[in-house]
Amino acid sequence: MARKLTLFTGQWADLPIAELLPKIKEMGYDGVELACWGDHFDVQRALTEDDYCSNLWQLIEQNGLDCFAISAHLVGQAVCDLIDERHQAILPDHVWGDGEPEGVRQRAAEEIKDTARAARKFFDAAPFTPKGGRPPAVVNGFTGSSIWHALYAFPPTSQEFLQKGFDDFAARFLPILDVFEELDVNFALEVHPTEIAFDIASAQRSLEAVNFHKRFGFNYDPSHLGYQGVDYVKFIHQFSDRLYHAHMKDAWWGHGDGTVGVFGGHTDFADSRRFWDFRSVGRGDVNFEEIIVALNDVGYEGPLSVEWEDARMDRVHGATESAAFVRKLDFPRNTDASFDAAFDNDNQ
Repeated sequence: MARKLTLFTGQWADLPIAELLPKIKEMGYDGVELACWGDHFDVQRALTEDDYCSNLWQLIEQNGLDCFAISAHLVGQAVCDLIDERHQAILPDHVWGDGEPEGVRQRAAEEIKDTARAARKFFDAAPFTPKGGRPPAVVNGFTGSSIWHALYAFPPTSQEFLQKGFDDFAARFLPILDVFEELDVNFALEVHPTEIAFDIASAQRSLEAVNFHKRFGFNYDPSHLGYQGVDYVKFIHQFSDRLYHAHMKDAWWGHGDGTVGVFGGHTDFADSRRFWDFRSVGRGDVNFEEIIVALNDVGYEGPLSVEWEDARMDRVHGATESAAFVRKLDFPRNTDASFDAAFDNDNQ
């Protein structure tokens, strides 16, 4: 059986969840990956209101959908970041508080712990259980990074300086991951520029920093790897036991007019000069055929969640064609005999 196809609601948070869910079904999806912003999934309401989770599930079920993950990218970004005025726009008021940077980081860490608690309560309230049972609950997210500003190594940047960033990440996230362990919830970092892990080397180093804590893994997203020149298929094989969720998101690279490079030139998305940009799934340079084969090779059975971003395209059109593209491309892996087993007389 092919994997479930879901839509990440983060880019649709301007729409109330009750209005969005019927559209998601109409666009061809099996379920949702709920963002913890807008009114799509409210962590504190989930924890404090007895009927919040059951009512949300009822709404999901009424629209013929399911849910396999919630996502806390925005609050997670503030756990390790060097905080500035940009963070206020993406954080709940109770996390931002007075904006004092260390206070923001600590409140963000507590909110991520609360997100694990809310996820456990939410998935425990699910009205149905898939065949084979539900896997551990998944919270996708970001970590932020205290050393992202040192991406380019000038002034001369030592490994000791960089290690302090990984140590800071470990100090802030290990207590979070221990809460996730208590609750049977996995944290899936979306490997992404501005996070502690943004390619294969830094992903490996982030695992080492938290002593390979079993609750720390990855939300696979090829779009953030391809334009950097990172082998996004190799990522699947290298971290096969840490793939807790997978985004289907496309990008193209090697475009523009030569005036903007991979670092973006401080331009906006859809600027025609850009070297790279996000595209509707199937319209970029990511080879999703290779990705599906690799996911099958490593036995990934979780959902394929479209994170739709394309500044040049109507989003309903784009998300609809993305659903059709992924559904046509995905296929179940062979769990029976080898394709040539019937040549053997004993099998005839």
